[in-house]
Amino acid sequence: MARMAHARGMVVAVLATGLWAAGHGRVSAQADAAAPRLTLQRLVDPATRVSVQGRLVRPALHALIRFDTLGELFDHIDREAGRWRFDSPAARQAFAQGLMQRGVESRIVSMDTEWPLEILLTHTRDDIARAVNALARRQASSTPSSADAAVVHAGRHWQLTTQAYTDALLRVRDRWSTSLNCWSASSSIPGRVLSNWYIIDEGIRLYGATYDSTEHFWQAVKFHPDVTVGDLSALLDTLLAHDWTPWLAALAGDQEFYFANAYAVEFLKVNLTRERLQEFRTTLARVASPAEGARAAQQRGDRVPGTTPRFASLDEKVLWGDLADVLHLIVAFGDRPVSRGIAWLPQVRASLVEKRFDAIYLDGYAGGRVGFLSPGFQELMLEIWKTKYLAIPRLNEVIRSTAGRRLDHFLDDGDSPDIPIPIYVGYLNRIREMAMEAQK
Repeated sequence: MARMAHARGMVVAVLATGLWAAGHGRVSAQADAAAPRLTLQRLVDPATRVSVQGRLVRPALHALIRFDTLGELFDHIDREAGRWRFDSPAARQAFAQGLMQRGVESRIVSMDTEWPLEILLTHTRDDIARAVNALARRQASSTPSSADAAVVHAGRHWQLTTQAYTDALLRVRDRWSTSLNCWSASSSIPGRVLSNWYIIDEGIRLYGATYDSTEHFWQAVKFHPDVTVGDLSALLDTLLAHDWTPWLAALAGDQEFYFANAYAVEFLKVNLTRERLQEFRTTLARVASPAEGARAAQQRGDRVPGTTPRFASLDEKVLWGDLADVLHLIVAFGDRPVSRGIAWLPQVRASLVEKRFDAIYLDGYAGGRVGFLSPGFQELMLEIWKTKYLAIPRLNEVIRSTAGRRLDHFLDDGDSPDIPIPIYVGYLNRIREMAMEAQK
């Protein structure tokens, strides 16, 4: 589940400092020598650009919409607050406040560096409140005719008060002073081990095959056993024959649908560009033969334990996983009312259904078929974790060692179309409870 930066430079390079950033080569907490040292005062200033090792650390919404500064993010929130319909000014304000809280958290809990979080956690609540109030006073004194010392950001449709901004920062501080972020580049050993990306040297046996990690299984199972790499290349040729912009605009313009599926829509915007589709096509041709089964290619096969996996967990996510998610989401969203104006879409969708991207097919689980966007598929995560954390003694010991801390997962405000982060986190804490109970 944990994600690292895309290793290549095409369209998804936008992710390189975000949802999948840093990876196992986590960026040092030290800022660039030429840049001003990051202090609490600079951290809370929306105009501050944070950089490490020559790379800008960018806050985000939905992990995929990125900004150079919090000020730019706040401008975006103001535009979004004005874009949508709301029943009342209070509802509009609440919508904007929710985006603001998520954006602030992505500034602090960065996949590139832990320096902002370290600064926040090593200052008191009063220190943080004073820093925000001092910021607002400086802003008010610089433009006395229009500024208000109680406002940090004033837009046309939404205003960010000093109290709301302070509360957002304290919310992050309170959460991460008691939570462990479980992802592949965590500074904590248990945090890394509890990531789905953790390579299990002895392999993990799941539903009749052996995998190098639970991430390998989770992405592989999205392909029907009969689907070959050649089938995927042909489907990509079909997708490349069309301009997906009108369909994506229709999905993004449906307020109720977009609010419920914002991450999935933004994910499709990135991955249905011509450049990204061609990258899928080129990479598949390089790493696998046309006749090879897509699911079987991701299994361990006869690889000797202790040798390098054929596909790293990064490859599983940004090649196999992202491609599978695109194909499943076209099927899932392609029959919505707003899709009916796209004349060629039903034929494309039918070709995907023919190759079984209408569901997850897995012998031995839930009758062999569950919907991609369904509780049944989400619950499969808990089932495979029963093997990883309850049946493998060394990993059982690791998860039990985290007693007293909430197991959490935050990736630059990213989510997942297949298993929403809140559900994932709930399962992670539940499996720990099972491990603790089993020891009694």
